[in-house]
Amino acid sequence: MTSNESDTSPTPSHVDGNPAAHAPGMPVVTVIGDGQLARMMQTEAIELGQSVRLLAGARDASASQVAADVVIGDYTNIDDLRRALKGADVMTFDHEHVPTEHLRQLISEGVNVQPGPDALVNAQDKLVMRKRLRELGAPVPPFAAIESVEDAEGFFDAVDGQVCLKARRGGYDGHGVWFPADLEELRELVAKLLDAGTALMAEKKVALSRELSAMVARTPSGETAAWPVVESVQRGGVCAEAVAPAPDLSVELQESTRALAERIATELGVTGVLAVELFETRDANGQPEIFVNELAMRPHNTGHWTQDGCVTSQFEQHLRAVLDYPLGSTETLADVTVMANMLAADVDPEQPMARRMAEVWTRYPNAKIHLYGKGFRPGRKIGHVNMVGSDPAVVRAEAAAAAHYLVHATWA
Repeated sequence: MTSNESDTSPTPSHVDGNPAAHAPGMPVVTVIGDGQLARMMQTEAIELGQSVRLLAGARDASASQVAADVVIGDYTNIDDLRRALKGADVMTFDHEHVPTEHLRQLISEGVNVQPGPDALVNAQDKLVMRKRLRELGAPVPPFAAIESVEDAEGFFDAVDGQVCLKARRGGYDGHGVWFPADLEELRELVAKLLDAGTALMAEKKVALSRELSAMVARTPSGETAAWPVVESVQRGGVCAEAVAPAPDLSVELQESTRALAERIATELGVTGVLAVELFETRDANGQPEIFVNELAMRPHNTGHWTQDGCVTSQFEQHLRAVLDYPLGSTETLADVTVMANMLAADVDPEQPMARRMAEVWTRYPNAKIHLYGKGFRPGRKIGHVNMVGSDPAVVRAEAAAAAHYLVHATWA
């Protein structure tokens, strides 16, 4: 369920950027992608005396609205990438879809790419990632490449029918993941998807207790800093809520999971922010057990809470990391921080969003509302709300109520 939180559909054009948008003597960070992650990197860059150069698909995209230096182009076109990189100190991403062959070519031309293609491929291809994590001894569910219906049948038998089928590339927010009810449905799915050219893998469906996320940042020189492990609540395959730190997670498991994220970042050579999405299950003795689900090598939805609940947000930390600056403190600022996503309703309310925000702040003055500048589309992530406090149940209820009102213009 790695969240691709960017509007990545390119609109080819030949619009130059604005080289004058950067403070003299300060580094220029080129960000590939124009979604909310790049948008929030830009706001943090401003506080660092910097600004980003954006390679965007459209002038009205989420990040394009706030970045002063925007190059319009196609991230799959290496010449457009080169245009966006002129004079930049480093290149980074708000999505994982830039072809690795382009990145290798740019590195050969002297471009500073963070994270590099050898690391990034593990976030691009789920089978590559699974194999690499298994080599490292990281806990992963049983898995297999699915290149034929016969492969799928064999895996079905091996895991007693507990099959999760995944597209190896491109799936996010519940897309590209299937849970066939029986062998016949699995056969039909695999035949259909392979005929359509979808590369597939399968893994054993785990008896899920909950989902967790362990986030860490790493610099090119090898410094790492991990945030507290959070609980990620999914609804319809989309992250709806993140609770930091994860409730009822033992100190031992909190520490070992943070250490696992740091080890993965180091062993894979990740630079910038890494999100390690995890399944928590129970072993035969009823004790908590952790499996790695997916990796995202960029700021991530489950790290948005750090904007208001932590000394250093994931967006500031990502910029520090890719520039090889000393990393900031990951200490929390409150006992509990809850992030609630705003997922657009089926019908957009008549009440203007600015009025909805005022209503929320009247009831919850401590609500931190983060909007993405996106137009209405049912189910679309249009923003999130962060709330801090000391009582997890109260903070969760308040964050959920605020997000609900911002989406529906009614109190739940």
